[in-house]
Amino acid sequence: MYAGAAAAAAGPPRRDFISVSLGAEEPVGAGGYNNSKAWRRRSCWRKWKQLSRLQRSVILFLFAFLAVCGVISYTSMGEAWKSLTNKSLDDQRTEQEIPGVKLANPAVLPAPQKADANRGDYPELSPQKQPNPPHVRRGPSNLQIKAPRRDTRLTTRHSTIRAVEEPVQTDKGEKTEKSVISWRGAVIEPDQNTEPPSSKTKEPEKPSSVEAEDQKEPVPINERQLAVIEAFRHAWRGYKDFAWGHDELKPLSKSYSEWFGLGLTLIDALDTMWILGLKEEFEEARKWVANDLAFDKNVDVNLFESTIRILGGLLSTYHLSGDSLFLEKAKDIGNRLMPAFKTPSKIPYSDVNIGRGTAHPPRWTSDSTVAEVTSIQLEFRELSRLTGDERFQKAVDEVMKHVHTLSGKNDGLVPMFINTNSGQFTHLGVYTLGARADSYYEYLLKQWIQGGKKENELLEDYVRAIEGVKKHLLQRSAPRKLTFVGELAHGHFSAKMDHLVCFLPGTLALGAHNGLDADHMKLAEALIETCYQMYAQVETGLSPEIVHFNLHAQKGHKDVEIKPADRHNLLRPETVESLFYMYRFTGDKKYQDWGWEILQNFNKYTRVPTGGYTSINNVQNPSNPEPRDKMESFFLGETLKYMFLLFSDDIDLINLDKYIFNTEAHPLPIWVPA
Repeated sequence: MYAGAAAAAAGPPRRDFISVSLGAEEPVGAGGYNNSKAWRRRSCWRKWKQLSRLQRSVILFLFAFLAVCGVISYTSMGEAWKSLTNKSLDDQRTEQEIPGVKLANPAVLPAPQKADANRGDYPELSPQKQPNPPHVRRGPSNLQIKAPRRDTRLTTRHSTIRAVEEPVQTDKGEKTEKSVISWRGAVIEPDQNTEPPSSKTKEPEKPSSVEAEDQKEPVPINERQLAVIEAFRHAWRGYKDFAWGHDELKPLSKSYSEWFGLGLTLIDALDTMWILGLKEEFEEARKWVANDLAFDKNVDVNLFESTIRILGGLLSTYHLSGDSLFLEKAKDIGNRLMPAFKTPSKIPYSDVNIGRGTAHPPRWTSDSTVAEVTSIQLEFRELSRLTGDERFQKAVDEVMKHVHTLSGKNDGLVPMFINTNSGQFTHLGVYTLGARADSYYEYLLKQWIQGGKKENELLEDYVRAIEGVKKHLLQRSAPRKLTFVGELAHGHFSAKMDHLVCFLPGTLALGAHNGLDADHMKLAEALIETCYQMYAQVETGLSPEIVHFNLHAQKGHKDVEIKPADRHNLLRPETVESLFYMYRFTGDKKYQDWGWEILQNFNKYTRVPTGGYTSINNVQNPSNPEPRDKMESFFLGETLKYMFLLFSDDIDLINLDKYIFNTEAHPLPIWVPA
């Protein structure tokens, strides 16, 4: 009741409205519309006051919104107009420049290159300083290889590769912290910038060419190197004439022998020809690889031998030449060897059928030799780094990690056999640095160096093993007190030493060069003297396959004794290999002289007049060394290569701070930032 009365008293609600008065037209000057500014202002103000509050608010909002939009548009158009004006001025300046004069800041990106383009065709980068690129691994890391010059003659200049590392620019005030590895006297600073292979597949890139200012004048080759080139050409002529495309030459019968049917000698010799500057022979061999080398064959190959010779040879040749053909072939054979790792223990089988994709152990045992399963790592790791496919490195790294944990070692020394089913050592109690175990020790050190000195387990196993050698296998002969490495069988020492063990002086010297204990170099010097005496104390001046040392002086006896079954020579490289390392690290000319004696004796007792060299059965009979009619592929792949490098005074000819040799003398790059 009260609410209704109040509402009635208030009257009807107020309504907003616009009132417009319409009057009769007045004559001009009678007080009506006269178009003056004052009249117009009063008229507009009157009309504005007549608008409701809501209407005035809407109109003001619209005006404010349009004002804001106008300010934004003006700013954007101003920037665009300024840019357009500056561009127009720059174009005018460019048009006014003198023809033939380069711009102050030319483009620095090279034109796109084809994947198989010749490295020499790459344009040089502008000297203008570029921003630091993202830390990405690119193909062969930091390798800058100079291809042989087309107009260079062997008699005047050595036209081979030269690896020159680009200097890494760092801030002088910046201090890099490095962890220190200490192992029984070895103090090592690991390379901090080493990268593992990328898990993503990537397109391989060519080794970059050397910039003009970084190139060094070629070191003239000397007479001894020319003698090696002549020996290689003589051996190559026999192979080309009688065994082209086959595994090994039989120089006496002017025929060939097959092992895998994959042209082993040719592939093994590819990087040797490149290093020796034999362009014509190299191009001839490359054509065979491109047109005739096929791995889709129903043939069993030995995992170890095909890895170190074929895979290693192809990877090395790719790095030296930059030719992607060799990398593609390396990927092919690498993939075909992978079935060997499909075992219960991940310890690979010894044999692989590369056509069928199956693998198996030897017919007589389920064991593999320790040296074979632990001496394929350098090659597969590098294949992963180049392709970005981590399967290869993962497979071989698992082998090393497994062997690292095994029992049955004797102060770091390992037995010769390992079972592919159980993954355990077999034939325990026998320790040697000769056949079936030798390159296990070599690859411990070389993997550590290859990976930038970061994999501590490898270093620990290597140094522990060398201590084991000193403790159990080192003895001195009579009468000359030669230091040698014997064998241990169930606690009994044997004064037997394989020629294969002569890899050890070079490996010890390499370790000392990379920061290991100086005692390693002292031992290397003693052992290389022994290896040389294994040649010098023999009638032909050539070492037998195996020697036995006298431990006690006997009248009329030398330090070295040779049994009839051991007196053959297979043209092996191990002593020459160690001579190369010793000369490279010490500069002592006697190592070159010793190598020269060995080359002359090879020429005297193993050279076949119609082409090629042959292994011999009897190093003790100069009048009839009994040739065996076989030239092993490693004579061209290793022995003559190391001879050539030994006689060179150019440390940049396969610089040992940038390359690591696999056990078949194929140089692979040490991993450094791209």
